[in-house]
Amino acid sequence: MREKIDFKDLRKKMVAQQIMARGISDKKVLEAFGKVPRENFINEDSYSDAYDDRPLPIGYGQTISQPYIVALMTESLELEGDETVLEIGTGSGYQTAILAEIVKQIYSIEIVIPLYERAKKILSSYKNILMAGRDGYFGWKEYSPFDRIIVTAAPEEIPPPLIDQLKNDGIMIVPSGPTGWNQVLLKITKKNGKLSTTKICDVAFVPLTRRHD
Repeated sequence: MREKIDFKDLRKKMVAQQIMARGISDKKVLEAFGKVPRENFINEDSYSDAYDDRPLPIGYGQTISQPYIVALMTESLELEGDETVLEIGTGSGYQTAILAEIVKQIYSIEIVIPLYERAKKILSSYKNILMAGRDGYFGWKEYSPFDRIIVTAAPEEIPPPLIDQLKNDGIMIVPSGPTGWNQVLLKITKKNGKLSTTKICDVAFVPLTRRHD
C-alpha cells in the first residue's frame, strides 16, 4: 500500500494548500515541512491519510497534530536557528523532527514509554535531539534555561517549572484548558522576569498526561 502512494507529491500539496494558503510564510518552517516525511510518523493503517488536513491517532490515546497546527506552533516560536528548545510531549516525533530541521538543539520529553521508544528509533538520524521518557510537567532542569519551550498537549494551567526554565526573552507555545472545552493556544514571552501572554487561536488537544506514582 505504501509503495503505491506518491508521498512526495502529497507533501508538496500539503505545504501549498494546508500551510502556505493559511498564512504560514516563514521560509525555514516551510522548508522543514517540505523535507520531513510525515508518513514515517504515523501508524501503518493510516498511511493513506498521512497528509490529510487533520490530526491522526497514533495509539495510547495520543494523536499526531493537524499539519497546519504544527506549522502554526513552529512559526509562533519565532526561530532563528541557533536556539535550544524544550519540547513537552514527543508523541509521534513529527513536531520534533520539524524543529530539528531548524534549531540547534532539542530536548524532548515523552511520558508514554512505548511512544518514547518508537519516536527515539524514528528520530535516531538526528544528532541534535536528546530525549527522555518521563513526566514532562517538571521540564528538564539539567539543561535549562531554554530559548524556546513548546508543549504539545494541554495542561489546565501552565506548569510553573516550565516558566522557571524559560530564558529571559524566551518564548513558550502551549495549549491550555480543560479537555475538549475552551482550549486556547497561548504564546508566552518572558522579559525581565515578567510574563506576557497572547492568545493565538482556539484549539483541541489531548490533555497533558501526568504520572501519579
